[in-house]
Amino acid sequence: MTGGAVKRASLLIVLAALPMLVAAAAAADTVRIAHATWVGFGPLYIARDRGLFKKNGVDVALMTSEDASERFAALGADRIQMIAGSVAAGVLHLATPGDLKYVAALDDSDGGDGILARRDITTLAALRGRTVGFNDGSAAEFYLNVLLAKAGLSERDISIERMSEAAAGQAFTAGRLDAAVIRQPWLSRDRATPSGHLLVDSATTPGLITDALIVRTGWAASHPAAVAAVVRSWNEAVAFYAAHPDDAIQIMARAVGGGTTDPAAFKAMLGGVRFYDAAANAAFFGTPARPGPLYDTVQAAIEIWSSRGMLRVAATPAELITDSYLSQ
Repeated sequence: MTGGAVKRASLLIVLAALPMLVAAAAAADTVRIAHATWVGFGPLYIARDRGLFKKNGVDVALMTSEDASERFAALGADRIQMIAGSVAAGVLHLATPGDLKYVAALDDSDGGDGILARRDITTLAALRGRTVGFNDGSAAEFYLNVLLAKAGLSERDISIERMSEAAAGQAFTAGRLDAAVIRQPWLSRDRATPSGHLLVDSATTPGLITDALIVRTGWAASHPAAVAAVVRSWNEAVAFYAAHPDDAIQIMARAVGGGTTDPAAFKAMLGGVRFYDAAANAAFFGTPARPGPLYDTVQAAIEIWSSRGMLRVAATPAELITDSYLSQ
């Protein structure tokens, strides 16, 4: 084969391989965000379906995973790059003190989480000795522990059934639990049981159950533009919801899942959620010199999990919070 023929053959090989190389590069550049089923993550789908992620120069794939341990294992293995999840759960899954960063708050539960209980249980103190179902190591467990402490109780004072939130709701409706700690959409669906009632919801604890975008510190440092683009897209999605609520609810109801495809039902559930926009995030994060309420939420999570011996490492709020990506 002549030199020219060799060059032409090589060129053909390169051209043939080019689509695969481009596809591989695109896959490598995709930011995969995992989240549990929760109405508060709806604006992520507004950002996707309205093309806001693409407009801001980032390719995002959204995926649902109901198990927090699975999500954080995937994050650690770089199978996903971000988690939309509770601040409390993030603390629980730290491998090193500075392993993870909260880069933006997404939503507060303002009545979207709660405890369903038998009608004879009328106070938190009456949970003593009763069987309570909740998701292990979740925002639900964190929330329950805060409430139990206020009533002078701890998990040692109740009988625990660890299960997914969907399973807890079903078990409560079937009469197999005395109480269940669950969130929307299961909170609305399963509170209709004749023998049960809503004992308490998160409207009484504003700022406690907060979701955030959680990333590995090293990945964020090497992909600052992608992190900032996702945060910017979220803010624009929240603004779209504020300006066009009916269109936004159609998108969110269709995409979020969990039995919430009816726009009217989804709209009702949104009454228990407060979204963070750019201004709310700035106030919630504060600065290292003047820390915002997020520092208190993280500290509460550290104290709860530490008291139960569940933290693998010691950490401080300052090691986990960064406002670096809020204004980019």
